[in-house]
Amino acid sequence: MKVIESNLPGILIIEPKVFGDARGFFQETWSQDKYAAIGIKQRFVQDNLSFSTRGVLRGLHYQQPNSQGKLIAVVQGEVFDVAVDIRVGSPNFGKWTGIILSSENHRQLWVPPGFAHGFCVLSNAAYFTYKCTDVYAPHAEGGMIWSDPDIGIQWPLTDIVLSDKDQVYPKLRDIKVERLPQMNDL
Repeated sequence: MKVIESNLPGILIIEPKVFGDARGFFQETWSQDKYAAIGIKQRFVQDNLSFSTRGVLRGLHYQQPNSQGKLIAVVQGEVFDVAVDIRVGSPNFGKWTGIILSSENHRQLWVPPGFAHGFCVLSNAAYFTYKCTDVYAPHAEGGMIWSDPDIGIQWPLTDIVLSDKDQVYPKLRDIKVERLPQMNDL
């Protein structure tokens, strides 16, 4: 597998080996020893699958406490996937990175605990899967508005579909510091 470091330290783009022929392909999506060797040593406790149609934007979500690391992939379709550093005390606080994940490029994205996460669907539909290092905890759920001008994410679509909850999240600067992960606690 090939590992590419993003512009944000800790965020990794992973290109697993894909073995294809006329019948289709085979790809190993997770191996504890191989991923530990590239620095992903966390234990995964929950797998999630999301289906969305073109223009759906989910995010930007995080948990505090119970911050989740996520190993993300698209099994059908194409998305623009985003991570924002929201760790108080991080030199990269408020900075973002984005990558296209698709069933064609087979890429995975590692988003460690302490980052907000979101994606928008670029294809007609997408199946999006991710492994989490902590379980979903409703009491810890948090989010920030996808269009926060201070962060300036350059989403590739303008005609988007949001959940009611995602429409009303605050800007990062308006979130109380105790509701954000602390760099030294992760």
